[in-house]
Amino acid sequence: MSEPVIAIVNGAAGGGRCRSRADLALDRLREHGFELEVHFTHAAGHATELAADAWERGARRFLVFGGDGTSYEVVNGLFPRAVGDDKPVLGILPLGTGNSFLRDFGITSEEAAFDALTSGRQRSVDVVEVRHADGVLHYINILGLGFTAAAGGLMNRRFKALGNAGYVAAVLVEVMRLKHPVDAIRLDGGDVDERAAVFLSFCNSRYTGGTMMMAPDADPADGEVDVIRAGALNRRGLLGAFPRIFTGTHVDHADVEQCRAKRVDFVAPREQDVMIDGEVMRLSIESIEVLPGALGLMA
Repeated sequence: MSEPVIAIVNGAAGGGRCRSRADLALDRLREHGFELEVHFTHAAGHATELAADAWERGARRFLVFGGDGTSYEVVNGLFPRAVGDDKPVLGILPLGTGNSFLRDFGITSEEAAFDALTSGRQRSVDVVEVRHADGVLHYINILGLGFTAAAGGLMNRRFKALGNAGYVAAVLVEVMRLKHPVDAIRLDGGDVDERAAVFLSFCNSRYTGGTMMMAPDADPADGEVDVIRAGALNRRGLLGAFPRIFTGTHVDHADVEQCRAKRVDFVAPREQDVMIDGEVMRLSIESIEVLPGALGLMA
């Protein structure tokens, strides 16, 4: 390797499983010629700080040990610093609870991810920039509003230890308090869409929550987000459509739509729960825009 790879290890990921497996994985990578500079995170947000500091010191190759949340933090340490021709390269060893993003590349296990890392394969993927009332964020997987954000927040608070089953449990609870909020949006400068929706998802990749195929036709390198809208679903309709999300056939439901956009503008931003790559936070979103091919991925 021409330069050290910055390895950022979230030992708490996967209910602590990441820390117990990290040393063995690090040793295996060194045996394959990786020169590693290893950092362990100590709190939420620490991975962002570590990535930002390494970038400022000139590092351009990064390796995440953890789940989607750890990757999200690292991406936000690199962007917007990395916007331009000086592109970072990211590898992911999926040792967390949710490992959604790598599924788009056929990587569904730790061993498959290790093989991808050691093979040296690399491709460019998009990064999505989110501007909100208090600043800017970036993601590589999914941003969800409405029902999905409420269920994701409930899962993180009460059911995270159950993994995929925890998300199902959170969904059932949120079905009982179903809402149809309105977020007026404009796609690529077109007409304003003011229809109510159970949820809106803006997907850079296909999967969320591990194995749920929210956007079955998404491509993380096509320069667009797939917009999934669940409109006038009632409780019965939502319960009927939800199990189909594991095969991606929920988009065939009459009240579910999908389309694509390079940019989404929010005409009347409002503060609300937003799920971004498995993390739930309160934001007032103003726009979403794709940064085509902004990240190199070891996959």
